[in-house]
Amino acid sequence: MDKYFPALLASLLLANVPSALASSQAELSVSGVITPKACTPGLAEGGTIDHGKVTVRDLNQDRDTLLPRNTLHLNVRCEGSTLFAMTTIDNRHGTSVIPNHHGLGTTPNDEKLGSVSLSLSNPMADTMAVRTIVSLDGGTTWTPGTQLGHLNLLAVAAMDNPTQPMAVTIFEADIVLYTRIARADGLTLTDEVLVDGHATLEMKYL
Repeated sequence: MDKYFPALLASLLLANVPSALASSQAELSVSGVITPKACTPGLAEGGTIDHGKVTVRDLNQDRDTLLPRNTLHLNVRCEGSTLFAMTTIDNRHGTSVIPNHHGLGTTPNDEKLGSVSLSLSNPMADTMAVRTIVSLDGGTTWTPGTQLGHLNLLAVAAMDNPTQPMAVTIFEADIVLYTRIARADGLTLTDEVLVDGHATLEMKYL
């Protein structure tokens, strides 16, 4: 369940329709659960990675250039044992050279600069080693995985059960960021171009 839209326990019924129009009636219901528990994510270094200046001569002309790998520490603290999953919002949507990665913006000529992918490692929950699992169908099915992205959900699972999320109170992991710049022969780089990746980490309650 989306943290920002906690849901309404309500029901709507289209009423007061004349009996002669009964065959045109339709019913609409709105349902959900308001949970008393909430989780707060936090990222080390303010969630900021700065690759500094990269010169054009350091870029590959005929293939993507991988920039140095970076790591940020993630911690999630919940008010009680909670079933949750994480996903992202790509705030540079449509600019990634790889669809399931996050975009880095574009050149002034609207050329895609590259992409960054996020992967979780060293997951711990409530002082125990755990694994991460991912779902591509909104949480119906789960498989082992580490990618944190905008096209999937990522949840915590016990080491011996990679098919079901588990409820936890404190979760910690490292987010490993893999940044790539698109091949230079497809970019207009006559002036400085800002690498402008930006994503939002979103909690969803299961």
